[in-house]
Amino acid sequence: MKKIVVFCGSSLGFNPIYKEAAIELGNYFTNNNIGLVYGGGKIGMMGVLADTILEHKGDVIGVIPKLLEKKEVIHSGVEEMIVCEKMSDRKVIMSKLVDAYITLPGGFGTLDELFEALTLNQLQIEKKPVGLLNINGFFDATLLQLDKMVAEGYLKKVNRKMLLVGTSVNELMQKMKQYKAPEKTNVIHKVVS
Repeated sequence: MKKIVVFCGSSLGFNPIYKEAAIELGNYFTNNNIGLVYGGGKIGMMGVLADTILEHKGDVIGVIPKLLEKKEVIHSGVEEMIVCEKMSDRKVIMSKLVDAYITLPGGFGTLDELFEALTLNQLQIEKKPVGLLNINGFFDATLLQLDKMVAEGYLKKVNRKMLLVGTSVNELMQKMKQYKAPEKTNVIHKVVS
């Protein structure tokens, strides 16, 4: 994995453990020569992650839509900043640049990006590892919802297993390195009568 996109919040949240996780992930990237592709912001989790990598002269690419290209948001220290028209364009650009996806704590946008990456893999448009760093149990309820979707017949077990979950950076990265995409399956969910 040479480049990984990280989806995360433009806020730091209330618990410093999330900021520490972003720093730990940034250090892992620089120590393993992994480039970061991210939302281009200088604030919140995004800013901490980018700053950590930039401090160690690591590779950072920002992708930001025009509507967010404001001085208080855009990271001026990122040399390679791609400005696109729409939020949907941002996802396409990011997808073309990376070998894998990681999600850290965040809000609506973070979950939107996570589920888009999972959907691309479910439809076999992509075959890239999708990781979730479940720090402090942040995503426990999300994971319960996915299990409920399997139990109720809305999500196949094989597709549920595409989401790689770790409670530490090292655990998650090990799972991502070992990931093998599921074999081609029939994407259409058949109704059992």
